[in-house]
Amino acid sequence: MKMRIVIADDDAGMRLVLRKTIESMESMECVGEAADGAQAVQLCLELRPDIVFLDVDMPIMKGTQAAKEIASALPNTSKVFCTAHSEYMPEAFELYAADYLLKPFKTDRIRQTLRKLQKEKLRIKTTTAKTILLKNKEGMNFLQTKDILLIYRENRVTYIVTSDDSYTTSESLNSLWAKLDGGNFFRCHRAYIINTSAIASVHPYGRWTYVATFRGTDKTALITQEKLEELQASLQS
Repeated sequence: MKMRIVIADDDAGMRLVLRKTIESMESMECVGEAADGAQAVQLCLELRPDIVFLDVDMPIMKGTQAAKEIASALPNTSKVFCTAHSEYMPEAFELYAADYLLKPFKTDRIRQTLRKLQKEKLRIKTTTAKTILLKNKEGMNFLQTKDILLIYRENRVTYIVTSDDSYTTSESLNSLWAKLDGGNFFRCHRAYIINTSAIASVHPYGRWTYVATFRGTDKTALITQEKLEELQASLQS
């Protein structure tokens, strides 16, 4: 699966350089571009990229502030700063920046950073089983994300379904989405998050909607046509 990347820079020429460099690498994909810090945060919350490139001096919201908000919501998204200002370097690394590129830089330097981050993320995914904590009236449950088949929201309650049980929580889908470790999880509908590795079948359900069934449970999930096309594209890449 390709590494998904968002670019944030108010300089259209720099965004073009970064995008072309990313697209020249088979295992990388630019999924969005932002011209200011606020837009960068919004794009990252919607797209949950593996990596975000951030200029520091951007309108509306500086890259450092955007990085704080992204890190709070998406701790697994790596942040790479691209700027002409070296004085922000200490602050950037306090925000756990993965790298700090000083403009002007060569495109080989970008590729070097991307290859390094890809290796680190692959290592983490293959060696770490992530656990999330769910609090409820009865106490706490500890769930490994790999065991989750689907998550859905109904009547202000969030349900988390595994192959052998179902759990409820008051947490929102957005909150749980931020805690998941990416990989096989996919936001297929405003009310559903699914584990794509557990899908058994997908069938039409109305004109613009589909229903997915899963191995290990009789629960189903709704998928919009737009999201189904996005899912098919990601699985075929």
